[in-house]
Amino acid sequence: MYDRIEKDKYYHIFNQANGMIDIFKESRNYPFFIDKMEKHLAPVCEIIAFCLMKNHFHLVVKTKEVEETLISRAFANLFIGYAKAYNKAYNRSGSLFKKPFKRKLIASETYLKNVILYVHCNPIKDGFVEDIISYPWSSYNEILDDLATFIDRDFVLELFDDSTNFVAAHRAYQLNTSFTPTFEE
Repeated sequence: MYDRIEKDKYYHIFNQANGMIDIFKESRNYPFFIDKMEKHLAPVCEIIAFCLMKNHFHLVVKTKEVEETLISRAFANLFIGYAKAYNKAYNRSGSLFKKPFKRKLIASETYLKNVILYVHCNPIKDGFVEDIISYPWSSYNEILDDLATFIDRDFVLELFDDSTNFVAAHRAYQLNTSFTPTFEE
């Protein structure tokens, strides 16, 4: 069983659809999920990184110093809200996401950096793109551009020292297919 999500902690959150169907059937589904993510999670979490894939997603968050029931409710509202809209749009019923959603506590800075690299490079690993810069449904480009974002851009760039090192770390991760991040427990 999964531990509850606690306040003021970093987590890798991920999930997929029941029955391995695509959670994101059309390109319009991705920004809809991102909007719901901002609406529901930003009040209770700093969103550090994300990547949305056809049949699963990854989020890296730091929970805020709020009541833990508010955090749990925010995730439930995100998943239920998206599932209701998805079911209506595609004439289906029932639960869309596997329950409970998966979460891993991130207990060190090294682990946090490696999870961010893993999350952003997931589309390369799964063969969707050859370079992360061309994948539109992750926070990678949002972290590097100057447009307004709900992503905690300054924190991420500081974590990697600056944007040059952020890009270099991702490039090294992409190019070294045998590289496995050291996910410390």
